[in-house]
Amino acid sequence: MIKRLSGIGLLLSLVFQCLPIMAVRGATVSATDTGGIAQRKFLVQTLTKIANPVLNALSKNKLHALMPVEAKSTGRAEFSHLEAFARLMAGMAPWLELGPDDTPEGRLREKYIKLSLAGIHNATNPQAADFMNFNKGGQALVDAAFLAQALLRSPNQLWGRLDTRTKTNVITALKSTRVITPGYSNWLLFSAEIEAALLKFTGECDGMRIDYALRSHELWYKGDGAYGDGPAFHWDYYNSFVIQPMLLEVTQVLADNDKTNARHANYQHILKRAQRYSAIQERLISPEGTYPPIGRSLAYRFGAFQLLAKVAQLGALPADIKPAQVRSALYTVIRRQIEAPGTFDNKGWLQIGLYGHQADIGEGYISTGSLYLCSEAFLILGLPANNAFWIDKDADWTAKKIWNGEAVPADHAIED
Repeated sequence: MIKRLSGIGLLLSLVFQCLPIMAVRGATVSATDTGGIAQRKFLVQTLTKIANPVLNALSKNKLHALMPVEAKSTGRAEFSHLEAFARLMAGMAPWLELGPDDTPEGRLREKYIKLSLAGIHNATNPQAADFMNFNKGGQALVDAAFLAQALLRSPNQLWGRLDTRTKTNVITALKSTRVITPGYSNWLLFSAEIEAALLKFTGECDGMRIDYALRSHELWYKGDGAYGDGPAFHWDYYNSFVIQPMLLEVTQVLADNDKTNARHANYQHILKRAQRYSAIQERLISPEGTYPPIGRSLAYRFGAFQLLAKVAQLGALPADIKPAQVRSALYTVIRRQIEAPGTFDNKGWLQIGLYGHQADIGEGYISTGSLYLCSEAFLILGLPANNAFWIDKDADWTAKKIWNGEAVPADHAIED
């Protein structure tokens, strides 16, 4: 016998029937996704899902033929393919650098290392159908720098496994960017990042491009862990998208190359500021895994948290921030955004938006390739699966603790 539901009973029935749909749309984390090992598995699956269309096409010299280019302005197809590949590689490189092993994940890494090596070969081979633009138009400098960043982050599995001819092509491509004059902004660091890679892999570089970028950013430091984007301060995520990760990498190469106390001290100086900014980033993540949609380039999605991911990967989080709380926070942010309907098109390519497909979020310089900067949030996968970051118990992040009424340490600015 079927009982007729009262008004309140019918309402409750409908709510419970809709819960699974609400969970998907809000990217609610289910019980099966708790624990670092399960979260790592999800993040690996997500990163490879993002990577598949790019690497599968490029490895076959078909990226230009197959990749759609969604953009508000004309002419972006000239840059979009290098954007997609270089930005993807920059985020993926630390995971690949762990190398192959006999675990399922290790075998998966070997697959993507080989795809990436084929991609680098085709992207830098002047005779290849997918040879990319490294020196025509200012945007080419930006994404050549992200390719340099990827190689710095994976000196063994990416750079080290390239054949001699491809290494020569890479060096030629990077040096060819010197015809581009960077703007007086975070763009100075793109030239510096390229020169740092040349220094690391060839022993030579244009030191002036590095020195000018470092001195300029020291002048633009505003205090409490934040730099201006040029002389002015901007409310956006460029301290994380570009500025602080590249400052860390450039000064690390200089310290490794010079071995002087001064170079090492400068790296530590930069790192201290990065640690403060990473603490601020951790506090920006709401209990629900959202964050303030402030400033330009929001279509880079969770790439906004590159610096937090990088400081965690370096094992350099501030003492009052547990690695597991950063893992839980980043996992929640990534899952919430990646599962929003419209994030991918029907062939698996990313679409412009912050949460799903929101074309108006994209500025005139944003195209399909630009969106792959989101991969920078996956730097944490460069920490091995047996690292405390993954095996420690789940932990709430700062905002979640506060809004649950828990005790947390007071926040303080740094003196610098």
